[in-house]
Amino acid sequence: MLLNVEANSTKVQEDLEAEFQSLFSLLEELKEGMLMKIKQDRASRTYELQNQLAACTRALESSEELLETANQTLQATDSEDFPQAAKQIKDGVTMAPAFRLSLKAKVSDNMSHLMVDFAQERRMLQALKFLPVPSAPVIDLAESLVADNCVTLVWRMPDEDSKIDHYVLEYRRTNFEGPPRLKEEQPWMVIEGIRQTEYTLTGLKFDMKYMNFRVKACNKAVAGEFSESVTLETPAFMFRLDASTSHQNLRVDDLSVEWDAMGGKVQDIKAREKDGKGRTASPVNSPARGVPSPKRMPSGRGGRDRFTAESYTVLGDTLIDGGEHYWEVRFEPDSKAFGVGVAYRSLGRFEQLGKTAASWCLHVNNWLQASFTAKHANKAKVLDAPVPDCLGVHCDFHQGLLSFYNARTKQLLHAFKAKFTQPLLPAFTVWCGSFQVTTGLQVPSSVRCLQKRGSATSSSNTSLT
Repeated sequence: MLLNVEANSTKVQEDLEAEFQSLFSLLEELKEGMLMKIKQDRASRTYELQNQLAACTRALESSEELLETANQTLQATDSEDFPQAAKQIKDGVTMAPAFRLSLKAKVSDNMSHLMVDFAQERRMLQALKFLPVPSAPVIDLAESLVADNCVTLVWRMPDEDSKIDHYVLEYRRTNFEGPPRLKEEQPWMVIEGIRQTEYTLTGLKFDMKYMNFRVKACNKAVAGEFSESVTLETPAFMFRLDASTSHQNLRVDDLSVEWDAMGGKVQDIKAREKDGKGRTASPVNSPARGVPSPKRMPSGRGGRDRFTAESYTVLGDTLIDGGEHYWEVRFEPDSKAFGVGVAYRSLGRFEQLGKTAASWCLHVNNWLQASFTAKHANKAKVLDAPVPDCLGVHCDFHQGLLSFYNARTKQLLHAFKAKFTQPLLPAFTVWCGSFQVTTGLQVPSSVRCLQKRGSATSSSNTSLT
């Protein structure tokens, strides 16, 4: 500690001397600039006055010559020459420079506009003190916003502090409501150099229920204490793919699926589940959620109920039995067949998406004859729209509305209107291709607006004829 005191005191002394030297240099530079301005102004005025004096001198010399001519004329004895001499004098007076000059100086001798008064600056310098430690900011929850997988955090300082240089924001994900706990599995993420009293985090994936936030203010020398930490709810639909339901030809890895022509090995999957390896062993214990969801399927469908035959299908592991939910899926454009939608958990192991009353989907077919259709109860409707590379799915369970969007433009592609009688599961199918699912997403504001306007919603029974 003694060594640290010595070292730190030497450092702050050197910093202080450097700051004062910088101030001295600035004052000296300012002084030189002002002196140069005075010298330039003096030189300019001197030049103007000297020119005016020279003109006056030349005029006086000309006037003396004129007076000499007048005296000589007065002394003349020949009266006949007088009129001619008078005329010459008259012309000389008219053309004399002295009678065209102004005796008023062209410039002033007043230099008061170059005076300075450093009284205010002197008081400021006399009031200089060591930088104080900034106060802790106060986060304004009323002005903060969570929407569209973005978080805008707003804060303020309890007292005005002009010495603040920037702010530091820290955040972390959690599944626990209320004040942040001292020990959390997730680390604090740090954002430095914030110049304003608000900041927006964009492109977030809400794979946990809440987020903790705290802010501290920093001046040039020291950082203040963190604000009181706050917890914001980040509601979003989070699920994983349930590998225990997948067709043996589908290789499932968390949220991605690839069709495997050689066929998956059931024994390998069972061995992984037995060893507790992989996230497919028990969807309930998914590490993305520290607190198990009551809607999450308890143990999968089991090998007996695995999709088989030509139903290259896999289901999500989280039931939808209320509220609004949104997720996106990107599929390989060269996939020979791909489908995305929802299904009842009772969907048979041989049944394909959209071919029974227990499932609804959008289907892309690139085999033999290309098509883009909406399917339900073995009825299909051809969609007159380009096939996007990424699809967004919005399910409003209570309203009985299932909508599909271009995930990039949020263009509505198709909407089913139905009365869901059972909880739903996200459902996917792929043949000779692959896809990647993105979860932890909130319902986009643009999708909510389209739904409120009732844009192009259609009944599954009447639109698929």
